[in-house]
Amino acid sequence: MTGYSHIVIGAGAIGSAAAYRLAAQGARKVLVVEQFDLINTLNSSGDHSRIIRRAYHDDAYVNLTSAMFSAWEEIEHLSGLTVYTRTGGLDMAPAEGQGAEELEAFKQPLRNAGIPFDELSAEDIRAEYPQWAISDDTVGFFQQDAGIIDIRRSVSAHTSLALSAGVEFLSRTRVEGLTVYDNSVTVRTTKGDFDADHLLVAAGSWTEELMPDLLDFPLVLSQEQVSYIATPHLRDFLTDRFPVWSYHGSELFYGFPVYGEAAIKLARDMRGRFIESKDRVFEGDEQEADVLRAFLSQYLPRAVGPTLVNKTCVYDMAPDREFILDTLPGRPHVAVFNGAGHAGKFAALIGKILADLLTDGTTKHDIGAFSLLRPALTDPGFQSVFRHGAS
Repeated sequence: MTGYSHIVIGAGAIGSAAAYRLAAQGARKVLVVEQFDLINTLNSSGDHSRIIRRAYHDDAYVNLTSAMFSAWEEIEHLSGLTVYTRTGGLDMAPAEGQGAEELEAFKQPLRNAGIPFDELSAEDIRAEYPQWAISDDTVGFFQQDAGIIDIRRSVSAHTSLALSAGVEFLSRTRVEGLTVYDNSVTVRTTKGDFDADHLLVAAGSWTEELMPDLLDFPLVLSQEQVSYIATPHLRDFLTDRFPVWSYHGSELFYGFPVYGEAAIKLARDMRGRFIESKDRVFEGDEQEADVLRAFLSQYLPRAVGPTLVNKTCVYDMAPDREFILDTLPGRPHVAVFNGAGHAGKFAALIGKILADLLTDGTTKHDIGAFSLLRPALTDPGFQSVFRHGAS
């Protein structure tokens, strides 16, 4: 026996956060196994920015946001790094139709939680942000706490904190199989077998490959793309002049002010290019960039410019596109997390919750909605629904 108390598979945003929290909560000996380099651009944490926000389609997420912001504040204090940049968040939609219904679905959980936001007319939006060329029937709301999480920096911060706390990292090492016993696990890798008392799988879109005998439901993968557009009017879109935003229409587009690159960043949410894991690509294409430029031409014309860079990621989604945050039924020493393409903003808190589950066996946070025993994962007749609004 190698004597590890905990093995974490995956050193991205979630795995690095959980590794640090395990060590901080007294785990005896922690090993993290990562198939790529520790800081890389190939996993879902490889880009500069993710949207952080309080607005969500469900109370289960909104009710975690205060603890989420506190967790990031703690990591900033411990690391000395700025991870969260507040810009405010603007959600918009035509006043009638699917988009307006989605806006209402986002506002109600905020009301339920007592979180303030401002209702906006098209005139209000144009007065505050004249960059937008929206129609008079546009409605929206603004929530002041939204902004940007520097996701790559967050991985670096958590990884450095974990290393300093004695966590071992094994990079460029692929996991080839798992054996789960009643009170322990064996992880088989390209660098040998490792045994531990506890296991966390935080492997994103590779999760199903690692746990085919332990998960009884499929994960659907969608190849997504973001594009950085080199606007000739960069100053108009700096973080102190322009918020993170979402436009809810027949499709959901979302975007960022200038951050990380000298360009604005935007994407479509859930464009639906479904793939198998082996078919993923790591380079974007100009065809999707042209779709995004067409959106800018209509709604943000001063942002239109050539492509600076295209980047890809993969959404890995349970049938209801909600988080999986749980230990295996009957095997409380094995935890699994799946973020369905919208977990980056919660990484610091999720790492803490996963560490709670694997050290104390419970957590003070209400995560019942993310159980492995919910109908979406146990009912063979459950109708898959991939939600908009999870940028």
